[in-house]
Amino acid sequence: MTNPTPNPPQHGHGPQGGWGPTPPAPQAPPNLPVRNRQRIKYGATAAVALFVGIGIGAAGGEPASGETSDTKAGPRPTVTVTETAPGEAAPAPTVTETVTAQPKKAEPVGPATTFSGEGEYLVGEDIKPGTYKTAGPEGEFGCYWERAKDASGEFGSIIANNNLEGPGRVTLNKGEYFKTNRCQEWKRVS
Repeated sequence: MTNPTPNPPQHGHGPQGGWGPTPPAPQAPPNLPVRNRQRIKYGATAAVALFVGIGIGAAGGEPASGETSDTKAGPRPTVTVTETAPGEAAPAPTVTETVTAQPKKAEPVGPATTFSGEGEYLVGEDIKPGTYKTAGPEGEFGCYWERAKDASGEFGSIIANNNLEGPGRVTLNKGEYFKTNRCQEWKRVS
């Protein structure tokens, strides 16, 4: 588009130091249209999202919900050891040995030999018979324990009971119920 009014002559210092015409000032490039700026912005956003996705994929992550991983029973780790035999300039053969680790056998679960100072336990099923000790009360109100012939909670079912202000011991026989309140952990000593 041409300017309808002619540019007035510019005056300034010429090449010999005198006054003469001055060349016009360079014009700034026109601003990019809004649509081009939007394309650049969306393209940059897409590139960043692509790189983030590649990084997440390379990291391995866990399977998403609904996806399943290998659900066979028992761990089966495999260790692969690769050794390279020493050689000359030619490539040496590679020896690969695969060793499968065996999982440790779990000990059979049975009655406990240590237990919380709060609860009711069946001797022989929940806890092992024997003599147990505690360091005493968990707080300031004392430690209560009770041996009972059944779990009825009736006064007549109590074999023995005590309130401890300090450490204490009790011997428990198979088939009895042992109730403990506000005590520190009980540990079997024999």
